[in-house]
Amino acid sequence: MMAMLWAQQIMLGKKTYGQVPRLLKDKVKEILEDSGMGELANDK
Repeated sequence: MMAMLWAQQIMLGKKTYGQVPRLLKDKVKEILEDSGMGELANDK
């Protein structure tokens, strides 16, 4: 649930992948990739 919220915020441009808590990064990356937005899953 939290990973989905983070992924949505990243997709909306309100947060960056680098701001995601360490324990959620893998799941957030998976969600972004499944949504066709895997390019947003970088720490830059």
